[in-house]
Amino acid sequence: MEVKDIKRAQKEALLLKEISQLIYRIVKDHPEWPMFSITRVELSSKKSICNMFFYLEGGPEKFKEFLEELKLYKPSIRATIAKQIRSRYVPDLVFKYDEVFEKQQRIEHLLDEVKSKETPK
Repeated sequence: MEVKDIKRAQKEALLLKEISQLIYRIVKDHPEWPMFSITRVELSSKKSICNMFFYLEGGPEKFKEFLEELKLYKPSIRATIAKQIRSRYVPDLVFKYDEVFEKQQRIEHLLDEVKSKETPK
């Protein structure tokens, strides 16, 4: 692993920790928001964009509703992050729905079907 990759991974971990804490503080003021998880953070190669992946029980449709409200907090999240991580530049935050869990569930379902169709020898 190259030094650049290690530094990016360290910055991603720091951003995930700090942004998660901020967003969970915001959630306390919004009990009407759905339950969600911040699953991962990915920095672009130039470190100018920070893709944040969320998982919600309601699926992509519910995420679109949630996203509209979450976007209102984006400037204050970036400002707070800038103070906390002491970086010259704070990447632009992009909120995305994480489909990994749904894909995993589909694969597990297919494997269960295959397993149940197999006849014991």
